[in-house]
Amino acid sequence: MPIDSHTRTMNAALLGLVVLQLVMLTALYAGVPPHPPEATPLFGIAPFLGMALAAALAAMTLGATGAGRLIAAFAALAAAISFGPQKYLDPAFPLIWPAVLSGQVAIVTVLVMVFKRPET
Repeated sequence: MPIDSHTRTMNAALLGLVVLQLVMLTALYAGVPPHPPEATPLFGIAPFLGMALAAALAAMTLGATGAGRLIAAFAALAAAISFGPQKYLDPAFPLIWPAVLSGQVAIVTVLVMVFKRPET
C-alpha cells in the first residue's frame, strides 16, 4: 500500500525529531558538550528521551490513522520540552540553536499534519 504525501510529510518531521533526540541522548551518555542535564526537577532526561523516541517511532509506524495522529501530537509536544521556545532563554542557546530551530520546524510540521485532513 503506497504511503500518501500527508503521511510521508508527518513521518519525515517525526524522523527529524528522532534524529535530534538520538543525538542529544548520545551526547548525554558520551558527556560531549553541550549535552542535556542528567535530570530535571520532574524527571531524568534519558528515560524522557527514550519515551519521546518511542512515541515518534510508534507514530511513524501507525501513520495517519487516528491513533497515529494522537501519538504524533504527543511526540511533538514531548519534543517541545527539548526544542521549544523556552530554549531561546537557555544560556547554551548559541551552541544549540541549529537543533532548536530544526526541532521547532519539525514540531510545527507534525502538529500541522496532525490537524490537517489528508487528501482523499
